[in-house]
Amino acid sequence: MVLVCAAASAAGVGLRGWAVESGPVRALAERGGRAAVEVVVSGDPRVKGGAGRKVVVVRARAEGVWQRGRRVGVRVPVLVIAGDRRWEGLTPGQRVKASGRFGEPREAELLAAVVVVRGPPELQGEPPATQRAAEHVRERLRQAVARLPSDRRAVLPGMVVGDTSRLDPRLAEEFRESGLSHLLVVSGANLAIVIGAVLGLCRLAGLGRRCAPPLAVCAVAAFVLVARPEPSVLRATVMGVIGLLAFFTGRRRQGIPALGAAVVLLVLADPTLARSYGFALSVLATAGLLVLAPAWRERLRARLPGPVADALAVAAAAQLAVAPVLVMLSGEIGVVAVAANLLAAPAVAPATLLGAASAVTALFSVPLAQWTVWPAGLAVGWIIGVARAAAALPYATVPWHAGGLGAVSLVAAGAVAVAVLRSRRWRLVVAAAMGGVLVAVVVLRVIAPGWPPPGWQMVACDVGQGDALALAAGPGRAVVVDAGPDPRAVDGCLDRLGVREVPLLAITHPHADHLDGMPGVRDGRAVRLVLTTPRTSGREARLAAGMPLRTAEAGQRWDIGDLSLTVLGPLSNGPRLTPADDGGTINNASLVLVARRPGFSALLAGDVETEAQRALTGSVPPVNVLKVPHHGSRTQDPAFLAAARAPIALISAGKDNDYGHPSATTLNLLRRLGARVHRTDHSGDIAVTRTHGGLSIVHRS
Repeated sequence: MVLVCAAASAAGVGLRGWAVESGPVRALAERGGRAAVEVVVSGDPRVKGGAGRKVVVVRARAEGVWQRGRRVGVRVPVLVIAGDRRWEGLTPGQRVKASGRFGEPREAELLAAVVVVRGPPELQGEPPATQRAAEHVRERLRQAVARLPSDRRAVLPGMVVGDTSRLDPRLAEEFRESGLSHLLVVSGANLAIVIGAVLGLCRLAGLGRRCAPPLAVCAVAAFVLVARPEPSVLRATVMGVIGLLAFFTGRRRQGIPALGAAVVLLVLADPTLARSYGFALSVLATAGLLVLAPAWRERLRARLPGPVADALAVAAAAQLAVAPVLVMLSGEIGVVAVAANLLAAPAVAPATLLGAASAVTALFSVPLAQWTVWPAGLAVGWIIGVARAAAALPYATVPWHAGGLGAVSLVAAGAVAVAVLRSRRWRLVVAAAMGGVLVAVVVLRVIAPGWPPPGWQMVACDVGQGDALALAAGPGRAVVVDAGPDPRAVDGCLDRLGVREVPLLAITHPHADHLDGMPGVRDGRAVRLVLTTPRTSGREARLAAGMPLRTAEAGQRWDIGDLSLTVLGPLSNGPRLTPADDGGTINNASLVLVARRPGFSALLAGDVETEAQRALTGSVPPVNVLKVPHHGSRTQDPAFLAAARAPIALISAGKDNDYGHPSATTLNLLRRLGARVHRTDHSGDIAVTRTHGGLSIVHRS
């Protein structure tokens, strides 16, 4: 069966690869040409990016390209990247026409081209009736959850129909760290709940065995339609049916061949699945339910009640099966995932079923659905609480080697663990060793300094893909430079530092990843003054309502206690920024500050890029700490970085961000300059502290 699957995968990928790597679309991509193209949208548009440069990413199928005034028919997958937000309103199945520049895909995906489009889409008719109906259901569900708290109204549509368009990135990260991210997408569990509910209702209504299966099939079809018949939904449907039937019937011998056949059929239908980690995770989780869960369930039932044994067997088997792939992708092992899934499990079915019932009710009466959705909101609130509590636990995730080496080493460690568990002598030895490690960890936690560390001078807050810095300015006081993209993230950082007053808040430039968190800075704190770049577009004023607002000028100096801040740039006012300015122009208008106090100095360079860096190089003084400009992007001038002579370099960037920050080129340059690099995406909050021996770095994570 493995050989058949491999052969099917190779054949499917080979045929699709030949299709996308030849023809007029790939030819345009190879030479970077421009052309008009007709595409059919194949997936929900996604908004990505930040820093005022959001783009809409649309997966589509190109069905026509115009060359020399005539249309050439094609049928290849493409990725459209559009700057116009009107692309966000498109529906799968919709046919549109646009003009753009073609480029080769950077990742190892089966795409013919990436098409970068500036203008709006030209609609070529309405979407299919089925997709319009599905979008109508999704929109009514959004209206039904509108009165729920913001986190619940973002999660519930994701659990019911896979709609995560309103999901906060930080909440999504908490679900990932707690091992509950599978609840935010359409999975086999959703399907199992739907089927079980339909069959239960059929039994209550007295319908016979002949009527119930067709109704269940219709319910599954409607569910798949509303959740979008994308590859991820289809594979979850197939895997969910196989896992459900095999697990509850106990027929593992029939389940494993069925799983193999499903893999072959899915790969033949969509060869890109052969390179999909999501598909691998679905297959492995299903295999865990088939191979491991039944035996574990029987053993656990001897010691635990049946429902508890079933839930524990399913959670542990699925988590163990997917662990090698997860560690290969993330370089982390989720320690609390099984416990979090067990705690969340009782609320999953009520949330899904009540949410689905509310979606149906909303088709007839949104006000009524807003009442019926409240119980579903309570269940979702419990799940969110479990996710946040689990993610907040110390060592919720344990670092591990990433990549293939990490997967192999984890499997080897698992094999050793099994061997140890089978030997009484080794069990005692390992138990004694683990007890010693536990005592050591507890002792270290007791004697280790808390947060913030004593003598802290500056903290780079972990606010995701953005910047937020705090400079100590006395007991309970801190100067804040930039506020990050998320009010909750910067608010939490300042709370942990015990900051109750902000004598100065400097916003280096009007990009969302530096100013959107301003409400979090002022939450429960007195902000005495907001300082902005002299070239500001005025975006800061909206968030600074009620606070004194001033623009900075090169050469100005601000003294707060023993801390001084000197403005290096921008060197000249220049024209005021406008919405039409590109990201580089706005970045180069950033405030550049030098912070000093006895025994400490730092260069805070905002997001200045190469042009502004070159203009400022002559005025850069030697400092102890460099806040690397623009999250460590490639747009760095070596002379500017070298002029700072900083032995410590801090980079604020979001984990697994879409920009590739920080750039490997910049990291290598900093190391050649002798700087020790510390990154928030690896270390969380980073504190620079002053000790008797000089400055040191303390990580909070």
